[in-house]
Amino acid sequence: MNMASPHELTGLLLAWNGGDHDALDKLTPFVYDELHRLAKRYMGGERANHTLQATAVINEAYLRLIDWRNVRWQNRAHFVGVAANLMRHVLVDYARSRAYTKRGGANIRITLHDALLASKEKNVELLDLDRALSRLENIDPRKAKIVELRFFGGLTLDETAEALNVSPNTVSNDWNFAKTWLLRDMSHDA
Repeated sequence: MNMASPHELTGLLLAWNGGDHDALDKLTPFVYDELHRLAKRYMGGERANHTLQATAVINEAYLRLIDWRNVRWQNRAHFVGVAANLMRHVLVDYARSRAYTKRGGANIRITLHDALLASKEKNVELLDLDRALSRLENIDPRKAKIVELRFFGGLTLDETAEALNVSPNTVSNDWNFAKTWLLRDMSHDA
């Protein structure tokens, strides 16, 4: 299936908002493709014997996303932001359940790619990142949202700026600050 253009996806989301039931049928393959892209990004850094499969992540996120009946979709960036948040929660819920099952030995490790380039330890625990991101959210919600959109959603600077209605320069500055803050915060936890 070809990926929908941002304009096409936005049009379908807005039509669905307006009560066009056919729009949901047309939107479903694009939603699945977008969730697949996000799950592939998440699961790409996982160890080979990881017990959570991308398909399970996609299915759980899709079920949670479809339950969001009262969302007033704005555009593709807004959708990806919501999907990224849901995907983050699916992975964190799974990591928590595994940590409870095996006292700390089964936490999900993720590769933060360019999110933590300055870090000597590129693999961090998902639960540690989630806790640090929650602390950042208490201090500066916009910076935390930028990390979620960029890292978990894979949005570009421009897409993130569009989703948050700020300039790309603001996103760039906040992104750089947030990466440094998260590195510092997580290194204090270690």
